[in-house]
Amino acid sequence: MARTRVRITSLLALSAALALVTGCGDGTGPKASDDARAAAKDKPVVVVTTTWEGAFAKAAGAEDVKVIVPQSVHHAPDYDPKPSDLAAVAEADFVLYAPFEPYAAKIKEAAGSGARLVEVDLDNDPAKVRAEVGKLGALFGTEDAATEWKAGFDTEYDRLNKDVQGAWPGGKAPSVVSQVFTTWAATLAGATVAGTYGPEAVTPAQLAELSAKQPSLVLDNAHMSTGTVLPDSGAEQVDIVNYPGDDLDLLSVYRNAATELMKAMGTS
Repeated sequence: MARTRVRITSLLALSAALALVTGCGDGTGPKASDDARAAAKDKPVVVVTTTWEGAFAKAAGAEDVKVIVPQSVHHAPDYDPKPSDLAAVAEADFVLYAPFEPYAAKIKEAAGSGARLVEVDLDNDPAKVRAEVGKLGALFGTEDAATEWKAGFDTEYDRLNKDVQGAWPGGKAPSVVSQVFTTWAATLAGATVAGTYGPEAVTPAQLAELSAKQPSLVLDNAHMSTGTVLPDSGAEQVDIVNYPGDDLDLLSVYRNAATELMKAMGTS
């Protein structure tokens, strides 16, 4: 694919020369070289706008993943692509983006890339994660790796779900108010969602309505926070992080959320 556009003639000549020197019976002859080239060619070059898409790509089996927006950028849609980003896109086989990232199509167009532009449904809801990872695995030709990851994900998610439910105050599911993009964390906690807000700031009318629900927890989106959501309500606010780190480990997002939820339930 894109990163394996090599001079085949030169490599074949090198392989032939090695065969004359080493012989064909030790696994280092032309066939071994052909197999190595074929294996490399089968690995897609994937450029992603953020670490969130990158984690989905990695989970689906992609190994060569380039992230455009640095993790330090708090609100990814505000990022202004650099020339080096365009150069990376020009060498890609796939470019992954989310609908709320308006610059993705412009990146591909400006780079003159022949890459396939793939829209990813960025949502950490378990069912949606499994669906997206499976879809990407089929696109990349890495279905086996995607299937293996999903099996590990199910095991880890079930463990975290039990751990968080084991921390319920008084053994009762907490009532929560959640930002619309963090309801997946409420599901992880097995919590009762009394109401949602966002992505716009909470209005006075919403504040009164949500406070009346008397939630014990408020699940806020760390990437779009507007500060304390329900002041004077007595609810413990939990910052939920949707984006993984530079290691592109999507499971770390769930582990971190579980840790923060259990910590908050211990003080609520």
